[in-house]
Amino acid sequence: MKKNICVFCGAGEGNRPEYRAHAEQLGKMLAEQHRRLIYGGGNKGLMGIIANAVLAHGGEVIGIIPERLVKAETAHHGITRLEVVDNMHQRKARLSELADGFIAMPGGTGTLEEIFEVWTGMQIGYHEKPVALFNPAEFWQPMLSFLQHAVNEGFVRDSFYKTLIVSEDPQLILQQIDHFIPKDLQRWVKK
Repeated sequence: MKKNICVFCGAGEGNRPEYRAHAEQLGKMLAEQHRRLIYGGGNKGLMGIIANAVLAHGGEVIGIIPERLVKAETAHHGITRLEVVDNMHQRKARLSELADGFIAMPGGTGTLEEIFEVWTGMQIGYHEKPVALFNPAEFWQPMLSFLQHAVNEGFVRDSFYKTLIVSEDPQLILQQIDHFIPKDLQRWVKK
């Protein structure tokens, strides 16, 4: 079982109530399965919701937040451990270091940037940790269509695209993360 699950998600709640419900469901599931939530350390939006859900069900939460966001009063001071770092680069490095796998929930540009960085890191061989998109209300569908377009146009290898775990079922995501087997992606070989 992958113990430390890094979840990237929005500092907003979005416009659909199911985003909140799915964040609560995933948080509850992480706690009940004795997994530790690793996340960006915020107290707002889906970030705060998932952290509070893990805590409410007896789980552990480690947050990594840059000093700038602590000063902006967005830090969650009620979690198991809050680590304050100098900048976003250090935050992402620490999240990646602690995580056994990554899940992106609905979110904005920060969530996109974070999930693409870890997924790209897998592609070029910096790690072999599973990367997943939690897809309530088909939130990620437009991006998945674009990624398929990039495959069709020869900019993303199909074998790499298929490493991405996608589901609206958090239990299925966690099972696939646990059973993820890194594949030889022939990273440096031309087609």
